[in-house]
Amino acid sequence: MVHAVELASTLLSPLGDRWKHTIGVAHRAEQLATTVPAADRETLVAAAWLHDIGYAVIDTGFHPVDGARHLDAHHWPPRLTALVAHHSGARFTAQALGLGHLVDPYPHEDTPLSDALTYADQTTDPRGTQVSLSTRLTEMLSRHGPASANAKAHHLRGPYLHATATRVESRL
Repeated sequence: MVHAVELASTLLSPLGDRWKHTIGVAHRAEQLATTVPAADRETLVAAAWLHDIGYAVIDTGFHPVDGARHLDAHHWPPRLTALVAHHSGARFTAQALGLGHLVDPYPHEDTPLSDALTYADQTTDPRGTQVSLSTRLTEMLSRHGPASANAKAHHLRGPYLHATATRVESRL
């Protein structure tokens, strides 16, 4: 996990709020570690540190895939790269952008680990402060605007995120 923190710091610390968000997500993931099997806890926190590195290593312009591709190129574990590729319901946004084929090579998992990563991300605002899922979704939709891929995918992604939150909160 030390390598995940180092890579995230190197890539994201110049990006201001993106770095603050990442720090907040990683701390939130540490709080949620009890909701995943003990063997997955280090992977959860590493994925939290790495989930947004795609904003710094732009390739396709879709940050979950860009981050996963960067990790693949540097031989990170495939499960970790897949978690980055699919974090926070990325597949829904990818479909809205016509980029579903870019996430397809990465196996999607519906597990307590993927739930905890998504919940950590979706309950941390852009400045790294813990917020409710509803507050985060309202902020995100406002920031990205009604014509954004996030808004276009919200009818699918929103229910997925709420179901994820319900599962994580029940595990707490």
